[in-house]
Amino acid sequence: MAETRAKIAPVDPVWDRITKEAEEAVRKEPLMGALIHACILHHKSLDKALSYRISAKLTSNEMSMMVLREIVDQAYEDDPELVEAARADLMAVYERDPACHRLLQPVLYFKGYIAMQAYRVAHWLWTRGQKDLAYFFQMRTSEIFGIDIHPAARIGKGIMIDHAHSIVIGETAMVGDNVSMLHSVTLGGTGKEDQDRHPKIGDGVLIGAGAKILGNIKVGHCSRIAAGSVVLKEVPPCTTVAGVPARIVGEAGCEHPSVEMDQLFRDQT
Repeated sequence: MAETRAKIAPVDPVWDRITKEAEEAVRKEPLMGALIHACILHHKSLDKALSYRISAKLTSNEMSMMVLREIVDQAYEDDPELVEAARADLMAVYERDPACHRLLQPVLYFKGYIAMQAYRVAHWLWTRGQKDLAYFFQMRTSEIFGIDIHPAARIGKGIMIDHAHSIVIGETAMVGDNVSMLHSVTLGGTGKEDQDRHPKIGDGVLIGAGAKILGNIKVGHCSRIAAGSVVLKEVPPCTTVAGVPARIVGEAGCEHPSVEMDQLFRDQT
């Protein structure tokens, strides 16, 4: 009995669903067959598929796909939490983005998702002291996806970046779990200071499109930053801020803003 059990592959419902969606996509659109087979159906697990996808996107004349894939495979083997975070990010995108109808979509098409996984590998390299390789991953991710995340930044799980164009996250920034942000968000500094100089974003925060959060300030958990806001002061938990400069305009409006993705509010002043 023990020998029989050893031969049974572990059940992975997420990966099983992705492969079924991939097979259905090939049936409906045969011209996508080569891409989908290369990215999904030739692999046995989500981490192997992501390793292929990241390395295929970041490869260049300066760094071969084979070398990049070895780096990503090593990262996933060394730190299983990277795969756990990739799964949490995938479910966050699927559950929060109304344009996402299949788990297959982020892996194949959503640059915010792939860029986030590339950042996670870069951060792994950074923590191991391989800073030049980490910078290379940052550079190529910025060049290919238009998302510039310093590899030293610390970012939690369950992150959803919608549209994901022109995202900038600085070196000493911290982002909690289950955060959602839209395009053109900046978590930046306010000058040339070289110490702890970037924002600290709590769990469950929703950051609207074009918002700029600047300086070593805290954004409390489950708060909302309205689109186009410039945040220069601390944001209390469970509140909504808006404007230039941003000011408190009310409560967050719901228990989990980053999940509800509701960006409407009533001016209570």
